Amino acid sequence: MPRRVAEQVVVVTGASSGIGRAVARAFGAKGARVGLIARNAEALEHAAEEIVQAGGEAMPLPLDVADASEVDRAADAVVGRWGRLDTWVNDAMVSVFSPVKQMRPEEYRRVTEVTYLGTVHGTLAALRHMLPRDQGTILQIGSALAYRSIPLQSAYCAAKAAIRGFTDSLRSELIHDRSRVKVSMLQLPAVNTPQFDVVRSRLPRHPQPIPPIFQPEVVAQAVLRVAEKPVREMWIAGSAWKAILGQRTIPGFLDEYLAVEGYRAQQTDELMAPEHPDNLDAPLPGDRGAHGDFDARARSRSLQLWARLHAGALAASAAALVLAAGLGTRAALR
Repeated sequence: MPRRVAEQVVVVTGASSGIGRAVARAFGAKGARVGLIARNAEALEHAAEEIVQAGGEAMPLPLDVADASEVDRAADAVVGRWGRLDTWVNDAMVSVFSPVKQMRPEEYRRVTEVTYLGTVHGTLAALRHMLPRDQGTILQIGSALAYRSIPLQSAYCAAKAAIRGFTDSLRSELIHDRSRVKVSMLQLPAVNTPQFDVVRSRLPRHPQPIPPIFQPEVVAQAVLRVAEKPVREMWIAGSAWKAILGQRTIPGFLDEYLAVEGYRAQQTDELMAPEHPDNLDAPLPGDRGAHGDFDARARSRSLQLWARLHAGALAASAAALVLAAGLGTRAALR
């Protein structure tokens, strides 16, 4: 059985901002020891300070997950300091908002190297330490887009779909080997992160997540639960459920729907400057934290996630109601 979060040694990639930052904070607030991986050294130092102030321990590890050897060295450093790896969270990503016809081959390569291969590199580094101990959890931060691609994000959607294929293969191999190492994947809805300010974009207006939008702390809550109670896969929020189930039942309709709404819903009314810096090839300076520009519209709770996390209590309550109804019926018949 996995340790309590407070006792865990954790690595989070993409920990400098967005979901990764929120996840790292959440582990730190529980008292975990957290290795922080991202390219932005300044933001990682701030993230480490937040964890220490919250009562945890932190190790900033500035690197690019596209470099497998650097990821391996980071895993070794964490184990060298704290003795083991309990949970590894693969969250690092980059993206490009652009029609396919305007994409460049090197942009597909870069998104693949970071978002997909970065997950592979992290997984391999974690397995190298977890398999000999026959214990540990690898957690992939996925997306509903791993099932249902949308226009203007072809490289990112392809990378997330590749992560799902890779993870499914690995999971079956672990079962075959009777390993107690677990691998879980969270499929996310739209999340309010700073990526929409730093992403490379050829859209005429400022990119945005497709509503409904959720705060990154919703994802962090799910990650903490899965770190203690691994599951095969968790779909977070009703919008993720709709996208995934819709792809299974009405894919052709979604193709037509997204051909219109997928363009409109991914842009605000704000015009983009012709030239703006992005973080595709290198990190931008500064610390952007966990939240993006959409706090006023982002939801801090997910009913579907709440129901998933409280399924046991809900089932017990339902059983109690059924039992009480049955006892009442028998009493009335006497």
